[in-house]
Amino acid sequence: QVQLVESGGGLVQPGGSLRLSCAASAVTLDYYAIGWFRQAPGKEREGVSCIYTPDDSTYYAESVRGRFTISRDNAKNTVYLQMNSLKPEDTAVYYCATSSLCVDGEYDYWGQGTQVTVSS
Repeated sequence: QVQLVESGGGLVQPGGSLRLSCAASAVTLDYYAIGWFRQAPGKEREGVSCIYTPDDSTYYAESVRGRFTISRDNAKNTVYLQMNSLKPEDTAVYYCATSSLCVDGEYDYWGQGTQVTVSS
C-alpha cells in the first residue's frame, strides 16, 4: 500500500522558514511527479509546487515562486518543500501527492497533510 507522510509543519512568524517533508513508502519516487498542495480554511485546494523526478524539472505557483524550493533525496525516498519568507497567507494544511505528470496529471496517492500557520 502506497503511503505518503508529510511532516515539518508548525507555527512560524511572518518572514520565517519551514521545511516540509514528504516521505514515501511502498513506492519509489524516481518515476513520479510529486506535488505539494495546500488548502486554507474556506478556500479551494491549490497547487503549490511539483517536481517531475525523471528529469527533476520543477514547477511553482506564482504566489510562492522565489520563496519556496522543492527538492528530493533519493536515498530517503523523500521530497522536501523549503519555505522561506513565509507570509500569513501561506497558512494552510499542506499535502503531498503523486502523479505521472506535474501538469495535467491525475494525483492518485495523497498524504494526510501537515498544518502550517504563519502568525505573529
